[in-house]
Amino acid sequence: MGRGHPGLPRVSAYSISKTALLSALQDIDSDNDARQRILTMETEFRQRITQHVQSLPMANASFAKFRTSPFVLLFQCLKKQYKHIYEIEADILPAKVFSSMETSAGRMVEAVVLPIYSWECVESKMHSTDSVLDGRSKKPGELRLATLKSGPICLNDEMSKDIAEDIIANAVGWAREAAVDQIDFTYGVLYGTKKQSHKKDWHILRNICEKLRDEAIVTPATGRWNCAFQLDGIDVEVTVRVGCELWDYIADREHGFVEVCVALIRACVTPSDADPKDYEYTISDLRDIISLDVVPDEFNVGILQRSQLEWLFFVARHFCDSLRDG
Repeated sequence: MGRGHPGLPRVSAYSISKTALLSALQDIDSDNDARQRILTMETEFRQRITQHVQSLPMANASFAKFRTSPFVLLFQCLKKQYKHIYEIEADILPAKVFSSMETSAGRMVEAVVLPIYSWECVESKMHSTDSVLDGRSKKPGELRLATLKSGPICLNDEMSKDIAEDIIANAVGWAREAAVDQIDFTYGVLYGTKKQSHKKDWHILRNICEKLRDEAIVTPATGRWNCAFQLDGIDVEVTVRVGCELWDYIADREHGFVEVCVALIRACVTPSDADPKDYEYTISDLRDIISLDVVPDEFNVGILQRSQLEWLFFVARHFCDSLRDG
C-alpha cells in the first residue's frame, strides 16, 4: 500500500524553535542530574567513536577494501571534470569513511544512550523471539519495548509486515516473561520527522490491525500513529515515534533529545571561534540554519561554548522540517 491509503494519518511539518533550544540548554545547565548524564554520555561517545574511526579504511588500505563502484567514480569524474586518477582518489577515502560510519552510527548511539535512561540494549540472535527488539525497559506493571532504525526511510514493505507479525506472535510471551500485563511497543526512528518518513512505519500499525480479529483491536490505526490490541489478557499498545519524540520518550523527560545532542556535540566538536559571517556556504539555507542572531549577547551556559551553539542548531535541523528563530 502506498501513501494514498485511506487510513494514513495526515502529517504537519514539525518545526523547532532556536529560542526553545536555548531555554532547554539553560534548564539542563541548572540541573545537576542532567549535566551528569551528559558528561557520562560524552565520555562514552568519545571512546566509542575514537575506536570506530581507528577501524575505518585508512589512506594506505588496499584498493579492494574500498568496494567502489566504477560507474559512480566515472560519473564523479564528469561532474568534476577530472582528468587524472589521483583526482578521483582524493574523493574515495572520505566517501568510504562516511559510508562506514552511517552503517554503525545508529547502533553506537543506541548503545550509549539507552543505558543512561535505564533501558537495556537487547542483543539477540536472528529468528529468536527477541530478534525484533533493540531496547527494553520495565516499569511497574508495564514492559516498554522498542525496535529502532537509524533514519526515516529505512523500512520496506516486507520489513513492515515482518515487524507486525513479530509483535503479534511474541507480545504475550514478552509480557509473561516480564510478569506484566501491559506492553508499550515503540517503532522508533533516531532522527528525522514523520513528514520525512515514507510512511512504511505507519504500515506496521495497519498490518497489525489487518492481521488481528476485529474484537482484538482496542484502538485502530486509522488516522493515528498508534494502535492497541488485547491478546490473552495482555494489553499491547504500538506507537511510531520519530526523532525528538523518540528521545524524549526514551529519556522519560522533556529535554531528552537536547541532552543527547549536547553530549554528542561535546564529544565531537572542539570549541573555537564561530564561522566567519562572510563565508559563503554552498548549501543555500545553511547560513540561516546555523545563524546565532537569535542568541543574546549575555547568553551563557557551562555545557556548551558559544561556538558550539551553531552545531546545536545544525544537528537540531536533522530532527525537524524547519528551524525557526522564535
